[in-house]
Formats: sequence, C-alpha cells, structure tokens
Amino acid sequence: MEIVNLHQAEPFRTKDGSEIRELLAHRNSAIRKQSLAEARIPVGGATMEHYHRRAEEIYFITHGTGRMKLGQVEREVRPGDAIAIPPGQTHKLWNTCDEPLHLLCCCAPGYEHDDTVLTESSEV
Repeated sequence: MEIVNLHQAEPFRTKDGSEIRELLAHRNSAIRKQSLAEARIPVGGATMEHYHRRAEEIYFITHGTGRMKLGQVEREVRPGDAIAIPPGQTHKLWNTCDEPLHLLCCCAPGYEHDDTVLTESSEV
C-alpha cells in the first residue's frame, strides 16, 4: 500500500512557475499513467500561460479564490470548482485573494517539464 502525506511531500517548481507537491506519480509510486499534485499560488501570484502537448489536466480548487483563463475565456474560481483542461489548450491561473490559492492538479499522462509549452515570458 502506498500512502503519501501532503505535508511530507517535497515542493518543487514546475515550468510554469507553480510550486507543487507531487503526491502520486511515476517518480514516487506504482502510478504510471497519471499524476496527482497539490499546487500553491502565492498572494498576488499567477502561473505563466502555457499548454501541455500530451497531458490533459484537472484543476480542483481547495482553498482561496482565483481567475482562470482557458483559451480566450476567463472565469472566477473558488473552492469546490473543478476545471477541465484538454491537451493543447492554453491556460493560466491568477490568485485573486489575500491568502495562498491551493488546488489539486491531476495530469494524464503524469506531469513532465518537457510536456509544458510556455506561451508568455517570465517577465509578464
């Protein structure tokens, strides 16, 4: 049985600038076709707009509020919201509250830096 506790998972930065804690993926478990991580976006922060060539994603907001851009459409998001992100779809998430924004991120296949294509520079 494999159990990974969020508070014991080491954080790292994804290519889009998010801080994530990978819970289950091929790097730390028997899981091979997907990954589950918690991402945190600081107050006033945002991911860089990007897309994934192969992976489809699900974001599930657990704490805080934000603004999600998917393609050219933007919407406010809050705890309990699940966002479907198909492969090839540009997306960006801003934290719009006065505390860190937390979300679960599921990727299939699992997250890899080389599957992430940035569509804006880090100076934005």
